[in-house]
Amino acid sequence: MSTILKLFALPASLILMCYGILTILGGHITPGGGFQGGAIIAGALIFCLVVYGVKENPIHITHNFMASLESAGALAYVFLGLAGLFTSGFFLYNLGVNLYGIVPQFIQHIFDYPDPIHAGIIPYLNFVVGLKVMVGLTAVVITFLESKKLLENMNEEEI
Repeated sequence: MSTILKLFALPASLILMCYGILTILGGHITPGGGFQGGAIIAGALIFCLVVYGVKENPIHITHNFMASLESAGALAYVFLGLAGLFTSGFFLYNLGVNLYGIVPQFIQHIFDYPDPIHAGIIPYLNFVVGLKVMVGLTAVVITFLESKKLLENMNEEEI
């Protein structure tokens, strides 16, 4: 890749990542949320991966780190769902809002998001979904980039 593109890619990716985080954090009051913010952050990571390559990427992403992020996102989603199930009888019940008055007060205060609109667990779900989407989309591109190198190495060995 050209030097100009390499100079532009990292700052542009950092700006895109900040915009993705903003989309995730404001997802309960604006259009957007976890999926859209995760896709924006993944786009920033993919931009760096395509420009710099997997080995020379300034944002070092290892397979183990991505796997642990994805596992943490999945576990957090399940735990948020189970917290609603155990306290109210409904999976993913919005514990902070407690529309039906069935959640104990001390649990309701844990998910009391300091917002005038009072979103409950929705911001936490947006964060977890954003994490899963970011890891999933980026992992696909990393797999494609690494498989391309693997195929090139196999073709060189055959010749």
